[in-house]
Amino acid sequence: MDELDALRGMRTALAQEEDADRLALRVDWRARPERPARLRRRSFTVPAVGLVATASVAAGALVVVSVAAEDERPANVSASPGGNALLVAAANAERAPGGRYWHTRTRSGEIYAVGDSRAHHYKVDSRQGTETWTDRNGSARTAHVELADVPLTAEDRRKWQAAGSPEWVKIPNPEGGSEQALLDMRTESEGRDGWRPGEDDYLGMTRQRIAALPTRPDALLSDLLGLKGAWRAASSSTKKEPIGALRGEERIRALTDVAGMLLSTAPAPPKVRAAAFRMLADLPGVRAEGPAADPMGRPGTVVSLPLVTTVPLGLYTAPKQLGTYRRQWIIDPGNGRLLAIRDLVAKPPRGSRPLPPGDRGQSRRLEARDMPDRFHRPGELADYTVYETTEWTDRSPS
Repeated sequence: MDELDALRGMRTALAQEEDADRLALRVDWRARPERPARLRRRSFTVPAVGLVATASVAAGALVVVSVAAEDERPANVSASPGGNALLVAAANAERAPGGRYWHTRTRSGEIYAVGDSRAHHYKVDSRQGTETWTDRNGSARTAHVELADVPLTAEDRRKWQAAGSPEWVKIPNPEGGSEQALLDMRTESEGRDGWRPGEDDYLGMTRQRIAALPTRPDALLSDLLGLKGAWRAASSSTKKEPIGALRGEERIRALTDVAGMLLSTAPAPPKVRAAAFRMLADLPGVRAEGPAADPMGRPGTVVSLPLVTTVPLGLYTAPKQLGTYRRQWIIDPGNGRLLAIRDLVAKPPRGSRPLPPGDRGQSRRLEARDMPDRFHRPGELADYTVYETTEWTDRSPS
């Protein structure tokens, strides 16, 4: 261990013993001018499927917004940037209340360009949602929430209306082929499916294992390094291997994906969530940057992750993007919650790449002209996931 690693460990150890409000004051955790973020590639944790009609389209983002539960904690510090924002989030996450049920509501979106040129196009947010309830015994139920696709901004809405407000919007099939895909803009298509049994699998961990995870960041890191999965960003093999077998940015990518799951959809106890924040604070290249609102307008702090690909974990054997992206979390340090995960375009897609054959054996090829973000500019939103609710509650499932 070098001196820098030793100092990081000392900082985290001291922060674990310090009250959240004192920690916030000590590190001068106040609003400051936003600093420019560094460009990274995209790599998403939990896959989402875009809402299309005639073709199945992969959406690579998850977004979650947390709703604070009522408790008797003192007023928390207002959200603001700073290198120790993750430690402040950890201290507040540890104080969160427990409950009989783990309840999550998520909303995911991928941004599609509609049109034939950069000068003549508008953007549509293709959305879907999920709601899940899990009890202390591990019994879970989940429901898919169908959401209408919507223009991304007021200007995009004006352009969509000028095109006749079509209920079905045609887009190229991002996975190649001659068939076009469709975005469903009809509000009457919205609704929630019936409840179905939920799965007890969180990136290879069960609810029982998550409940028993270590509550100190060094011990949590050691435990997760042994977690097996198909972690590599791009591989011709689906062979499972421990995170500890990875090196460099691939290891950081896998660890941040698991940490994101523990801080969003997984039924992790408050102390485990706190340990995940502290572990993240010590990972190389992870940095808190400045204030930002999540896709639902909630204020938070941006945390940039040093990631270099956009492939959902274990789903595909070849990358399905032709651009580069910057992965960011938006956290609410004052309430100890992960609000959202978003991917911003660093370099727009270009070129092409072959894909494995389709279900009927047809040849497929990724082409930049078919990509959802083909007209995006650097810094524009490519996809997101908002965590509307992530809470332990005694309220019975509705």
